[in-house]
Amino acid sequence: MTSISRKKQTQKRHKRLRRFLSGTNSRPRLSVFRSNNHIYAQVIDDQAQTTICSASTIDKELKDNPNKSTANCDSSISVGALVAKRAINKGITEVIFDRGGNIYHGRVKALAEAAREAGLKF
Repeated sequence: MTSISRKKQTQKRHKRLRRFLSGTNSRPRLSVFRSNNHIYAQVIDDQAQTTICSASTIDKELKDNPNKSTANCDSSISVGALVAKRAINKGITEVIFDRGGNIYHGRVKALAEAAREAGLKF
């Protein structure tokens, strides 16, 4: 019996989800990528194939304190608030949430809830 790696399971879930998730100009897709050390969020218009705005833990605005960990829920909350602020500045209030095959738990959930509190609707 062969076991599938965790990364392959995540990729399989993401491929399955993306059949139903597609961003439009009026309601783009908020895509989340989570690595071991960082978290990235992009607001994507799939019809025009463009990234409208993005935020991550490696942004200059969030990389103030070099001792602060980037792989925790606090940093995910910062990224969620920042991507929501940038999207609202571009005139986007509604998005479709794409968790990237990750389980809606922990850092992904923290990012989503922070984006909701900052004004995005999904």
